[in-house]
Amino acid sequence: QVQLEESGGGLVQAGGSLRLSCAASADIISGAVMAWFRQAPGKTRELVAAISKSGTRFHATSVAGRFTIARDNAKNTLYLEMNRIIVEDTAIYYCAASRAGGPPLILSIEKYDLWGQGTQVTVSS
Repeated sequence: QVQLEESGGGLVQAGGSLRLSCAASADIISGAVMAWFRQAPGKTRELVAAISKSGTRFHATSVAGRFTIARDNAKNTLYLEMNRIIVEDTAIYYCAASRAGGPPLILSIEKYDLWGQGTQVTVSS
């Protein structure tokens, strides 16, 4: 069974940094569009960043310039480098894969068919 497993979350002070990782149990990262989503308490799940199979990146306006998505196909791992973290970044962060094909970058949550369990990021002021 193919799985995604996030790690690297935790408690961090505002202004600090974290690196989230998403490890795949099989060789799927290289063949899928990958993304990070997050869900804050009482809010809907939102796209944070996405990366195409060729490495083209998209970052949501709220994190652009602070977060960076990256992939290591050889390690079957997706990353989210988080810098200058703010309190509003507090959420559960999920990695997701879109394996069905389509445009190089996929921004619609409905197109992601494989999800991890999430990792909590809590930012203190």
